[in-house]
Amino acid sequence: MTTYQMAGWETDRRQRRRGRRAGVTVLVLLLVVAVLLVVADRVGAWYAERRIADEVQQEVAQRDITSDRPEVQVGGFPFLTQVLSGEYRSVSITLRDVDGGGIRLPELDVRATGVHAELRTIRTGQGEARADQVTGTATVSYPTIAALANQPGLQLSAQDGQLRVRLPVEVLGERVTLTGTARVRVDDNRVRVRVSDLDGEGGRLPAAARDVADTYAERLSVSFQLPPLPFGLTVEKVVAQPEGLAVTATAHGVPITS
Repeated sequence: MTTYQMAGWETDRRQRRRGRRAGVTVLVLLLVVAVLLVVADRVGAWYAERRIADEVQQEVAQRDITSDRPEVQVGGFPFLTQVLSGEYRSVSITLRDVDGGGIRLPELDVRATGVHAELRTIRTGQGEARADQVTGTATVSYPTIAALANQPGLQLSAQDGQLRVRLPVEVLGERVTLTGTARVRVDDNRVRVRVSDLDGEGGRLPAAARDVADTYAERLSVSFQLPPLPFGLTVEKVVAQPEGLAVTATAHGVPITS
């Protein structure tokens, strides 16, 4: 190999090395920029979530109910593109240990969809974020409902979507267990539990004890109102589930910050 060829080969090798180094440098810069954008995105989401949590906590206090500090999560990624457009996919809010009016909710899950907020609302905290629809779900435990009836030994459970009732009592000097079903409905934002068709377990209830069973059915029928819910949520549906009565409440076109 001639001296000229050797020099050319060395030159090509140095150029390839410089090209590789430049490529690595560009890749590192791109990774750094990507990381910074992700960090900025998450910081922006954290700030918005904290602001919404503050607003919800104030609203809860104004309604004379108590709860742990709200947990907020703004859905969708990236967050910053949603800020620029003023349109947010969803906002999820969790309230734990909600208490008011004698009824305690271990957890209230609220999901706001179709959320609109201007950039200055997020940037300055001034202005209003509004949701097209807000849906809240909570479960009222069976022990909580049984306590309202104030009948020792009362057991409530769900079976095939129905609320089942079981109560040991003394009828005409004999110990029997009354069983039956209860109808659950929503009336004027109240949950009403109406017990009917009580009979002896296994159908062994003396005819003379029918009036006693009807009396217990009246005693076991209760109604209650949930704690004042945020965002003007109105109860629409109640379903018997294994862990309790699952309540669904909705509201439309409501502010989630002000």
